[in-house]
Amino acid sequence: MQLIAENLCVERGSRTIIRNLSLVAASGEAIILSGANGAGKTTLLRTLAGFLRPASGSVRIEGGGDEKTVAELAHVVGHSNAVKANLTVWENVEFWAHYLGGTGKIGGGVDRALVHFGLRDLAEFPVAYLSAGQKRRVGLARLLAAERPVWLLDEPTVSLDAASTMLLAKAIEGHIESGGMAIVATHIPLGLARSRELSLDSRGRTG
Repeated sequence: MQLIAENLCVERGSRTIIRNLSLVAASGEAIILSGANGAGKTTLLRTLAGFLRPASGSVRIEGGGDEKTVAELAHVVGHSNAVKANLTVWENVEFWAHYLGGTGKIGGGVDRALVHFGLRDLAEFPVAYLSAGQKRRVGLARLLAAERPVWLLDEPTVSLDAASTMLLAKAIEGHIESGGMAIVATHIPLGLARSRELSLDSRGRTG
């Protein structure tokens, strides 16, 4: 499977954020997006996910089968955790498993995700009582609770300590090794073995 972006130009208001950018991401690899704040990393991820429409250029999946869109094949994790404070840890992750993964082995996927991110002992706690780092791990647990081949992650290490960042890196490594792909905007090195860097300059072009 490949995610292919060709000659993307993305505008916000009167400003061009992404200019003539092309990339190919393949199964079994991670692309690390780097660049200064405002270089367009978040805009690029949102465009790849289909949340923003480019002024020109295209984004498509090849080899995904069933003519599915990127949004239908992707986990998209942004700056917010997308969790409900009044629900328990288990209920939050279970919701995402149902919403993103259909009606398969939901319970097993949820339990696996909670164990990986060190949340199993907190499963029955309302998210409102958790620390910022724990809430972030709950938000990331959807990555393992529902299988999707494409991961689009925007600063996923926000609020994570070093140990939790390592858990995230291991999850990404496992995803890549099993044939998935990941595009990750991050300021923190993740130490991924199978990754390459795509640097955006201040004009939204690759450097």
